[in-house]
Amino acid sequence: MSLLSRLFLGVTSLWAVNAQAQEVEPTDYQTYTYFDSSRVKLALDLFLPELETDTLTPLVIFLHGGGFAGGERSHGHDLGRYLRTRGVATASISYTLYMQGKDFSCGGVTSEKVKAIQLAASELWQATAFILNRTEEWSIDSAQIFIAGSSAGGEAVLHAAFWDRSIMQYYHQALPPDFRYAGVISGAGAIMDINLIDTESQIPVFAFHGDEDPLVPYRTAAHHYCPPNSTGWLMFFGSETICRQLQALDGIAQLVTFRGGGHEYAGYFFNREQHRIYSFIERVLSGERFVEFRVGKNY
Repeated sequence: MSLLSRLFLGVTSLWAVNAQAQEVEPTDYQTYTYFDSSRVKLALDLFLPELETDTLTPLVIFLHGGGFAGGERSHGHDLGRYLRTRGVATASISYTLYMQGKDFSCGGVTSEKVKAIQLAASELWQATAFILNRTEEWSIDSAQIFIAGSSAGGEAVLHAAFWDRSIMQYYHQALPPDFRYAGVISGAGAIMDINLIDTESQIPVFAFHGDEDPLVPYRTAAHHYCPPNSTGWLMFFGSETICRQLQALDGIAQLVTFRGGGHEYAGYFFNREQHRIYSFIERVLSGERFVEFRVGKNY
């Protein structure tokens, strides 16, 4: 056989192997463009339950972390694959990484940090509206939509849950004025104003956080613990403060504290022990009322 023939066979074999590899790529989710404007085009990866049923399914919308400068929606795929086997849909979304090339720490600009959160929250509202328009097609219960996020995503979902959308929506108003999320799941998240959580606005919260997180305060402190003369100074109310607020309001809250833990726990229950998230969803949807403060890895 000539060298040319052997090269041809080698290329053909390589093409066949690549084609076979493409055929076995994961097909457990579908990608949709949920928002397309002159400025940005955003997508979500949708995991639907693998067991067909006539019953409407709950949904979790997930936002990845990355300081509003990095991260991928694929970071929510482990959670999506776990929940779909339990009859819960998941949509892991992309959002504007507004802080790319900017300082999200003490040397940044406070108004820019707020805008990064506002954009992410607004795009989450757009993704929610996109899904609400397709609940019948995907058998999703519009009254059972939870939002979840890690780190920057945790900050975004908390603000999306409790901000006044009529004031903070960056785009056109997409959601019905009376729409409320069923609950929030936040890994190392925080909110800028604890007074946003009151008797009228409260919804169930599952938060987990390292109590020595140097970036996002576990209790109440400046973001990144910046000194008050910093250009990027921004007060944050973290996971413990949020859950204590809900406790005082006779609301529903679960806090898991990783003693001595830092920011590395921001994605803990999204990447492992996902049954904790499923349990929270189940308990909320069953109508159970609870306020729990637990220590991570010890329950």
